[in-house]
Amino acid sequence: MHNWPVRIYYEDTDAGGIVYYANYLKFMERARTEWLRELGYEQDILLEQSIAFVVKRVEMNNYAPARFNQLLSIESQIVELKGASMVFQQKIKNESGDLLVAADVQVACVDQVKMRPRKIPRTLLGDLSRGI
Repeated sequence: MHNWPVRIYYEDTDAGGIVYYANYLKFMERARTEWLRELGYEQDILLEQSIAFVVKRVEMNNYAPARFNQLLSIESQIVELKGASMVFQQKIKNESGDLLVAADVQVACVDQVKMRPRKIPRTLLGDLSRGI
């Protein structure tokens, strides 16, 4: 499991100081990117090799709001790993450990030029499989 912290800034909230729901998707995207980075994979380098990751499906449940200036933790875990796709289970919790948002995010590996599915590179697949 990977944990990534995020602070809620004013720009993340609506007029009432509550995080706009679409921003949770941005936080989860950043957490997945930081996980890849910690594994030694930079997405710009992968793009140079025509390897891109695209979100195919998201199922998200919102349980409680996050508010301005809170520090959140984004927990990410791969629950399914196939040759050309993976499913992340991601949870967003506040500093007290309360679950605010939970999502299952299916990500597909594609050839950026052809925009067709492609196998996840073997070394990356191996590194990801150790996180399961």
